Amino acid sequence: MKIILICFIASIFLLTNAQAKEPRAFSHSTEVVVVTTDSWDSPQGTLRRYERERPGNPWQAVGEPITVMMGKTGLGWGAGLLNPPARDSSDPVKKEGDGKAPAGVFRLSKAFGYAAQEQSGWKMPYISLTPSIECVDDEKSRFYNTLVDTTAVSPDWGSHENEKMRRSDDLYRWGILVDHNANPPVPGGGSCIFMHIWRGPAQPTVGCTAMPQADLESLLGWLDPERKPLLVQLPAAQYEKTRHRWNLPATENSASDTTMQSGSKSGGKN
Repeated sequence: MKIILICFIASIFLLTNAQAKEPRAFSHSTEVVVVTTDSWDSPQGTLRRYERERPGNPWQAVGEPITVMMGKTGLGWGAGLLNPPARDSSDPVKKEGDGKAPAGVFRLSKAFGYAAQEQSGWKMPYISLTPSIECVDDEKSRFYNTLVDTTAVSPDWGSHENEKMRRSDDLYRWGILVDHNANPPVPGGGSCIFMHIWRGPAQPTVGCTAMPQADLESLLGWLDPERKPLLVQLPAAQYEKTRHRWNLPATENSASDTTMQSGSKSGGKN
């Protein structure tokens, strides 16, 4: 009986210690999407999904890795939930219009799509994209980096400094909002970052993370807002430097498997 009690106390200590080491951003999350690239300049990456029973527990891989397309000029540190633990002065920083996808840790807050309702079984809060919904790119606007219904507000942005979300193509047929540079947005820090359907293999985005429609639908079917899903995007070398500090899962061949599956598209503000 004494041995059982000691083992129980030890397990509680280990779990508490693991939770204490985790940054606050991860303290309630049990779902994480990890995207790694070969380098800061690479427009292609590998997406992996991980989940765990509760915070502090080991991460378990879900499904197979998939190839995704990133910003046409690679990655740059974005404004997310955590400050870079050790950013080099030479590391790029995400700015408006630079064609980079944001690096860092970000909340995945909502799904969106052309349909009036999301597919059966999806759990994320859903925005139906009507022709009047736009994402504002104008850093001078009070609506910068937000989705707005132009029938409900008085536009204060330039005629070409916004993005119509109901596109003539299918890139936003389904998508996920990435909470980059949010709450509140910093002018010029980058706007309208999504995960969405790609334009095609080897076609990078202007800042989003894009993938084949079937893979995006699988991701949307897995995401659960109750599990506080997060997106982690980093070059493989930076990921390896920070994953122990952030208690993130180990990835296999993170620097060399960015072509494991099919996948690529144009993204974000495309």
